[in-house]
Amino acid sequence: MKSKVLIFLTVVALSLGWTTAGFCSGALKKTVAVFEFQNDSGYSSIATLGQDFSTQLSDALVQSGKFIVLTRKDLDVVMAEQDLAASDRMAKSNTAKIGKIVPAQILIKGQITEFEEDTSGGGQGLSIHGVSLGMKKSATHMAVIIQLIDSTTGEIIESKRVEGESTGGGVSLGYSGAIDINSSNFKKTPLGKVIQITIDQAVDYLSRKLSSLPWEGKVVTVKDGLVYVNSGTTAGVQTGNTFAVYKEGEALTDPDTGMNLGSERTKIADIKISEVQEKFSKAQITSGKAEEISKGDIVQE
Repeated sequence: MKSKVLIFLTVVALSLGWTTAGFCSGALKKTVAVFEFQNDSGYSSIATLGQDFSTQLSDALVQSGKFIVLTRKDLDVVMAEQDLAASDRMAKSNTAKIGKIVPAQILIKGQITEFEEDTSGGGQGLSIHGVSLGMKKSATHMAVIIQLIDSTTGEIIESKRVEGESTGGGVSLGYSGAIDINSSNFKKTPLGKVIQITIDQAVDYLSRKLSSLPWEGKVVTVKDGLVYVNSGTTAGVQTGNTFAVYKEGEALTDPDTGMNLGSERTKIADIKISEVQEKFSKAQITSGKAEEISKGDIVQE
């Protein structure tokens, strides 16, 4: 009986693609960079709405456990620190190094196009420290356009509109003065709830869309017959993962627009991960020659 159950489960697993390689592949985390969203909704009561939305979206992507998330919000600060480190005004031992900003596979940008709340009902009622309690019925709505951009070519891969709606009644929270959408009080308001709903929709969309794109890493070096890859446990790489190594050809440029069209890739080897560290991993070459692999070659699912 046990053997029949085992055989049945094995057949089901194979039919659904539940192999060890499948699990490992699904665990790989793609590197994305989230830029500040533009607030084109006309809603001006929250001056930092676009910036705060980007912050919450970045946090939600991190919490999903599916991505390595880079912020570009303070990129100018990072670059200024690197420029200062390159000058003669700072000691060189622990200064920021130029060219060490981690590149992203996919860039995430967008616009908040709608952000509104319609309320009706009783007055504000009790007010404590600028937070008012009242009996109101509300209907809130938010719409965001998300753009996925190829970091190599700058091409918009896809543009998607996501929306959030929330209706409710009873006790509602209102504000007088400055509004912080990251505060716990604001998150309890109808507007706070609709922001969270919209972010949940955005994370779901990004997870589904980016799962169809192959994971990529790069060769760091080849030493003693082993290929060193610039991704480790942080990116979800596991012992036994198999990848292909590609040599990237000359960049192709559109003669009319000057746009980078990408480049042709030639497969040169297959590798299998044999050892994993936090930020890098080592792989054995299963097909191809070590001398044909060099630093910067692309490692792909």
